[in-house]
Amino acid sequence: MKTATIILAAGKGTRMRSQLLKVLHPLGGKPMLWHSLREAQQAGSEKPTVVVGFQAEQVKEAFGDQILYALQEEQLGTGHAVMQARPQLEGQADLVLVMLGDMPLLQAETLSRLIEMQRTNPGPVSMLTVMADDPRGFGRIVRSPAGEVEAIVEEADCTLEQLLINELNISLYCFRADWLWENLARIPLSAKGEYYLTDMIAIAREQGLPVQAAAIADPQEALGINTRVHLAEAETILRRRINRAWMEAGVTMIDPAVTYIEAGVQIGPDTILHPNTYLQGDTAIGAGCEIGPGTVIRSSQVGDDCRIFSSVVEFARLEKHVEIGPYAHLRKGAHLGEGVHLGNFGEVKNSHLAAGVKMGHFSYIGDAEIGENVNIGAGTITCNYDGKNKHKTVIEKDVFIGSDTMLVAPLHIGEGARTGAGAVVTRNVEKGTVVVGVPAKKLKDVDHEGG
Repeated sequence: MKTATIILAAGKGTRMRSQLLKVLHPLGGKPMLWHSLREAQQAGSEKPTVVVGFQAEQVKEAFGDQILYALQEEQLGTGHAVMQARPQLEGQADLVLVMLGDMPLLQAETLSRLIEMQRTNPGPVSMLTVMADDPRGFGRIVRSPAGEVEAIVEEADCTLEQLLINELNISLYCFRADWLWENLARIPLSAKGEYYLTDMIAIAREQGLPVQAAAIADPQEALGINTRVHLAEAETILRRRINRAWMEAGVTMIDPAVTYIEAGVQIGPDTILHPNTYLQGDTAIGAGCEIGPGTVIRSSQVGDDCRIFSSVVEFARLEKHVEIGPYAHLRKGAHLGEGVHLGNFGEVKNSHLAAGVKMGHFSYIGDAEIGENVNIGAGTITCNYDGKNKHKTVIEKDVFIGSDTMLVAPLHIGEGARTGAGAVVTRNVEKGTVVVGVPAKKLKDVDHEGG
C-alpha cells in the first residue's frame, strides 16, 4: 500500500518571538522541518507534501523541489490545512500520514509503526498518543469504558474530569486515503472559526467505525516545539541521540555532554572527540582522528589519522595524517595535503599546501599554491591584498622560507630556493636561489654590494 505524507507547517509560531518561521529555526544544525522530512522519507514517503502559509517562499527557498507544497493562504485550522493538499494527493496513495512540522524528534521507526498499524486496521484511521503528566496544552484522548477511542477534546474545551486524563493527542495520524478525502468536508466549523482535524475521530465513531490508538514508545519523540525553551529541550535530546549513535558506531567521546555534532555530519571509526568539540554543517571526519578539545569544524572534509587541536576549520579540506594547532585557523578554500603540519596560531585561506609542507607558528598563507616539502618559518606572511585586489603566491617544492619573511604577491618562488629571516620578497625568485634583506636580493649580490 502506497503512503503519502502531509506535514503541517503553515503557522507563524508566534510564541517563538521571532521574525523567522518556527519550522525554519535550526535544530541540530538543520531547519526544524528538515528532521520531519528526513524521517518521513525514511518511513517510505518519497516526496512529502508540506502545507505552507506564513513565509511560504522562505520554506520553498530552503527546500526547493525536495518536497511538494500546498498553500494554506488563510490559516483556518489543521483540518483546513489538510484540505489544501487534497488536489494533488487524492487518488495518489492508499494511506495518508499526517504530522506536524514542529515535532522534529519523531523517528522513522515510529512513523513506520503507525503506518503498519493502519494497514491492519479495519477502521479508517489510526493514531499515536503519549502518556504524560504534563499536558503541554495537548488535547485529551477520551476512551469508552471498553477502552475504545471515542473523541479528542482540546484542552480549552475539557471538563474538570477530562483535564485529569494523561493520555494526550500528539496530532500524528494515518488515514485510509479514500475515507479521508470523502469525509474532510464533514468537519464542523469550531467556535473559533477553524476546522480541526481532531474532529475526524468523532466523525469515524459516528459512522460506527473503529479508531486505533496506541501510546508512543518514547515520550521524548512527542515533544512539540512552541517556544525557545522547547527548542533548547529538543536540542539536548537530539544531541544525546546523535552522540549515542556515533559512539555505538565506534567513535570515542571523552565527555558526550559537551560534544556537539550536527545532523548530517559523518565520522569514521576510532576517532576520538575531546570536550567542547563542534562538528557542524557538511562535515566528514575520517577514521582514527583525534579532535579537540575546543575545536570547531564547519563544512569541511578531514582525512584519516588527522590531529586537530584547539583550532577552527571552516570550509576546508585536510588529507590524511595532517596535524594542526593549537589555535590554528583554516578558512574557506584551505586544502592541506597529506602529512602537512600547521603550527599554533597559523592561518590558511584559499590556498593549497601540498604533501609534507611544514608551516611554523604565527604565519598566514592566503591565495597561494605551496609545493611539496616546503618549510614555512614562523611569522611568514603572504601579502596578498594590495587594497583593491587579491594576488597569488606560488612556491615550488623544497623551498625554505625563513622566519618573518614577507611574501609580497603576485610572486613566484622557484624550486629549492631559500629566503633569509626577515626578508621582504617583492620579486620572483629563481630556482635554487637564496634571497635576503629588505627588499630581498640574491645573496651573492648582497655580498658584492657590501664589498
